[in-house]
Amino acid sequence: MMWTWALWMLPFLCKCSLAALPAKPENISCVYYYMKNLTCTWSPEREINHTNYTVTRMYTYAKKKETCRTNSSASENRPSCSFFPPKVTNTDYFTVEVEAENADGIVKSYVTEWHTDTIVKTEPPEILSVKPVLGVKRMLQVKWKAPAQAPEPPNFLYRLRFWAINSTSRGCLVLQKRLQFPSNYVDYAYNLTGLQASTEYVVNLQCMVRESKFWSDLSREERGVTEAEAPYGLELWRVLRPAEADGKRPVRLLWKKARGAPVLEETLFYNIQYTPENNPNLTETENTTDQQFKLRLGGETYRVTVRSYNSLGPSPEAKLRIPAIREKPFQCIEGMQARLAQGLLVVEWQSCNLEVDAWMVEWVPDLDSELSALSWESVSGAKKWTIQQDKLKPLWCYNISVYPVLQDEVGKPYSIQAYAKEGIPSKGPVTKVENIGLKTARITWKEIPMRERNGFINNYTIFYQAEDGREFSKTVNSSILQYDLESLTRKTSYAVRVMASTSAGGHNGTTINFKTLSINVLEIVLITSLVGGSLLLLFILTVAYGLKKPNKLTHLCWPDVPNPAESSLATWRGHNFKGERNLKELDDAGNTEDRILKSCSAPSDLIDKLVVNFENFLEDVSTGEAGKGWESIWGGEKNEYVTPPSRRDCPPGRGVQGALPLTEPLPAGLTQHLLPTTRGGGCSEAPGQPLPSGPGLGEDDAPTLYLKNSVTTREFLVSEVLPDHTERQA
Repeated sequence: MMWTWALWMLPFLCKCSLAALPAKPENISCVYYYMKNLTCTWSPEREINHTNYTVTRMYTYAKKKETCRTNSSASENRPSCSFFPPKVTNTDYFTVEVEAENADGIVKSYVTEWHTDTIVKTEPPEILSVKPVLGVKRMLQVKWKAPAQAPEPPNFLYRLRFWAINSTSRGCLVLQKRLQFPSNYVDYAYNLTGLQASTEYVVNLQCMVRESKFWSDLSREERGVTEAEAPYGLELWRVLRPAEADGKRPVRLLWKKARGAPVLEETLFYNIQYTPENNPNLTETENTTDQQFKLRLGGETYRVTVRSYNSLGPSPEAKLRIPAIREKPFQCIEGMQARLAQGLLVVEWQSCNLEVDAWMVEWVPDLDSELSALSWESVSGAKKWTIQQDKLKPLWCYNISVYPVLQDEVGKPYSIQAYAKEGIPSKGPVTKVENIGLKTARITWKEIPMRERNGFINNYTIFYQAEDGREFSKTVNSSILQYDLESLTRKTSYAVRVMASTSAGGHNGTTINFKTLSINVLEIVLITSLVGGSLLLLFILTVAYGLKKPNKLTHLCWPDVPNPAESSLATWRGHNFKGERNLKELDDAGNTEDRILKSCSAPSDLIDKLVVNFENFLEDVSTGEAGKGWESIWGGEKNEYVTPPSRRDCPPGRGVQGALPLTEPLPAGLTQHLLPTTRGGGCSEAPGQPLPSGPGLGEDDAPTLYLKNSVTTREFLVSEVLPDHTERQA
């Protein structure tokens, strides 16, 4: 039985636990719009579920009741409900209760009590005029009338607001005016004094029933201009330039209306007077309608005064002292900083204990070399100056200078640079590569021009990457304009770029490519030094060896060539050779005629005689010196043989025809002995024994051979210019 009861109650319990009652209405507020309606509002502003509201008002001291219904979707803002006349009356007491209902239940608010006199809100007053009073300076008279519908008796408080055009400061006055019944349309007037001359002012009004807590809405704005008077005054400043070649110094005077001067102040012209401090009688005067004037002053100190004039007279004079060229200004400012804060550029500075009268702040774009856009402002009683960022051009660099002013002397300025707003640089640095080595390279870049920086350059980042390799980066501060890359790979192509960064971001420069070296100058010098040193060492050793063994070195470099003329072969068989005298004469003739080969004609049997005679020599030698080989016969010298050239220079019948074979090599000098050269132009047979034929040597037994390198072998050669030589001898 208990389980059945539990199952029957479960849906009901779940429904109760999931119920979402509406929020209880709180913060009830009611406003009585005089003679229009009574409106009450409450919170919460929005409900998750659809909610219906019922407002119950008990009035006439809780004797009467009326209701007003609305829902949560009827209004986008706070829920509200209004009651209208004639049930809503003046000076009535009533209570209000709000009931909220949705599908899950009903929630009621607390009961609140109200009185119409304390919550009444009337229409704003109407301003009739805002005019100056004739003959009264710096005053405006404001006239208005009370709202057409007001409680009786109308006892109002008025709130008057006024401000000058282009001024951020506003004035406010609360006035109490009581209007006697039934004169609801009587005009009111109030005189605003202490205003600026020639200045336009704006005025509006609000009113409130004295017992109420709600001000009316603002009235329509009205404007008025105060009367003009003599100019208020000027603020004066100067810009000094270096002295020129003639000793004159350009000075540009600048002035503007003094702070607090009327905005609409009329000026006809300005009067400038300047006088040397040491000679007051030399005063010069200039007039202009501009707010600046250029002077060319001498090197001494000058006193300058400027006045503005209008139809009512001159302004008080503004004075300024121009120091001498050689005068050194005093120094007061020790440091200065600039920062951005809440839409302002704030400049602060620190100074010594010297008490100054004012500070003069200058600011000008850095690109303005002529200072045509120079602005300036005086600061007193503080070491801080602020300016709206909107008044400065974004992305422009400004030079800001602060001058201390003590009486009529101006001290040494302190200057910094600042940006009202920074951006990314317009372009990146121009980059190039220098000093490329095996594993190193120097990256250099130029500073970005000032007009393209768009902010302070905080750092530079160098990106470099090998071909098909990983990219590396290195960041350096803004004062560095070069960086040495190290640990690179030999003979490898690299791509490199440099990025300049400000506080707003960075901009990359162009990418350039380079390739590391395969060999550097040091290695080339080292190799050259090693090779050169080796050669030098070899040369030194060779010279030392030559000095120690000169004959050996000489023999190696210049080997001896056998001289047939000095051969001992002729002494072996001196009786068979009778031509030694002729041989000597032949040598003398050869030396005299510079060893020029003479054309000659030889007898036809010359070779046969030579062969026969040489065979007899061999036979005698072999008989007398048996057992000795050919090497002993020739003195241990090994001879080489060459084929004799053809004798084409000897005509037929007078010499040897063609190349005749010689069966055995001839000793050096033998041929000269047997064939002396004659000046007759022919080849005559040498006197002496006929050449006997030797055994074992025939004409066909051996090839025709001659001694190689033999000097006298040339006697067998024929000069290629034989015919000319023969004719010359004839």
